[in-house]
Amino acid sequence: MFALPARLQLLDDRLAVRSNRLSRYRGLRDLMRAVSRLGDGVAWYTLAACLYALFGAEALPALRHMLVAGVMGVGVYKLLKTRTLRPRPFEVVSDVVCAGCPLDKFSFPSGHTLHAVSFSLILAHHFPALAPAVFGFALLVAASRPVLGLHYPSDVLAGAAIGACLGLGLIALL
Repeated sequence: MFALPARLQLLDDRLAVRSNRLSRYRGLRDLMRAVSRLGDGVAWYTLAACLYALFGAEALPALRHMLVAGVMGVGVYKLLKTRTLRPRPFEVVSDVVCAGCPLDKFSFPSGHTLHAVSFSLILAHHFPALAPAVFGFALLVAASRPVLGLHYPSDVLAGAAIGACLGLGLIALL
């Protein structure tokens, strides 16, 4: 079972509540829901298809890196989620409401953030002109998770760190 030291958990709880309060604003909540849904994979699959359509074989190294990062990312986050068993904040913090649809039961780490960061690093490496767009989208994906009450801020930070290690590691190795 996942357990932060009590003081860090209290801080995580407070930040989760503050983030989640933003979901009270309908326009922002709807934006975060849309971003989160696109972060389920739709945006990345669409971008990969567009890159292939535009650049053909030139896009294949980036797409291979993304595929490997995607498979490895799913393996890492599923392993961690089934080992840590951290409940989602809306399940244990009374002031956090669920404003989105969780894809699975557990919270740690944020798989959306992990993939958004790893894919953004890979795409920015292969297509530097895409960097502002993909990093901006990754930031929105990361922000959407605590705003929707689906993750603690520490889940998002951990997902970002794992995604960065994965993306940078693949860039260095492949």
